[in-house]
Amino acid sequence: MPFAIEAQHLRKVYPNSPPGSAAIDDLSLEIPTGRIYGLIGRNGAGKTTFVRIASTQLEPTSGTVTVLGHNVQGEEREIRPRIACVPQESRPLYFLNVEEVVYLYLKLRGLDSRDARRRTRDVLEELSLTEYRKRSVSRLSGGLRRRAMCAMVLASDAEVLFLDEPTTGLDPIARREVWEALRRASREQRTIVLTTHYLDEAEALSTRLALVERGRVMLEGTPADLRARVLYPYRVVIQGSFPREELESLGRVSPIEGGYLIFAREDEAREIARRALERGIRVSLGPVSLEDIFLDVVGRAIDTDTASNDAEVEAEA
Repeated sequence: MPFAIEAQHLRKVYPNSPPGSAAIDDLSLEIPTGRIYGLIGRNGAGKTTFVRIASTQLEPTSGTVTVLGHNVQGEEREIRPRIACVPQESRPLYFLNVEEVVYLYLKLRGLDSRDARRRTRDVLEELSLTEYRKRSVSRLSGGLRRRAMCAMVLASDAEVLFLDEPTTGLDPIARREVWEALRRASREQRTIVLTTHYLDEAEALSTRLALVERGRVMLEGTPADLRARVLYPYRVVIQGSFPREELESLGRVSPIEGGYLIFAREDEAREIARRALERGIRVSLGPVSLEDIFLDVVGRAIDTDTASNDAEVEAEA
C-alpha cells in the first residue's frame, strides 16, 4: 500500500461557524506508508481538525479520507485497532502511575501481559521516564505528562501514529528523545502524522511536509521541495545603515531591528553581500529556512485576504 492515508477534497464546517468559513476547505493529501509526515501551520489553520477526522474522532462535512485502505466514515472499527493518537489536549488517567498508564493502554489494545510489560519497560527507558515510573500522573509536570502520552502510543503496535504537537512543553533534551523514538518507529515502517509549531522539528523529522493555511494546503513536498518552490531561495541579513531603494532592486526587503532582511536569488544575494562588505557593514547570507518559507507563504496569504477585504469594502462603499 503506497499511501497510508489519502484525503480527497476534504471539507469541514463546524456548527455555528461564520458563513463561508471552513476549518478544512477542499484539502487533498496523500501520506506515504512508513514515513513521518509533518503538518505545519498557524493556530487555527486546520491541522488538528484533519488529525481528528483521519483518526475517526470527527466526521467530515464532505470529501473522503481513507486510512490503511478503509474509509473513516463507516469503517471506523477496521481503522481504530490499527492506529494510535496523542491528541493536542491529552489527559491520561491521573490516578495511575506512569508505568500503569502505559501498561494498561497496551493491555487494552490486546497485547499479552509479558509483551506489554517488556514494551512498557523499553519505552520508559527510551524516553527517560524510568525514574518517574512509580509516580502518580497527577503529580507530574505538564511536560512529563506529555512525554507519558507519547510513551503510550510509541509502545503500541499501531501501524499509524497521530501525534498532535507531541513535544509542546518539553525541554530540549526531552524533545530530542522523542525525536529519536519517532525515527525508530519510522524505521519500523510505521506511519507517523506529526503536527508541530516547531519548524526545526518538522524539518528534522519529516520525510514530507504540508503547510496548511486556512484549511488549505499551500505547499507540499519534501523540505528540499518546499525550498525550491519559493521565489527567493536565499536570505540576506544586513545589520547597519544601507539605502533601502538599492536593496529593493535586488530582492524583497523587510526592515528588522538594526537593518534589513532581504529575500533574493543567488546572484542578487551575493551582490548584496559584496556591496555590504565593501562598505564595512555586517552581513550574513544563506539558504532560506523552513521558518522563512512559512512566514513568506503565510504572510502572502494574509496580504491577499486583506486586499480582498479592502476591495469588498470599497465595493460596498
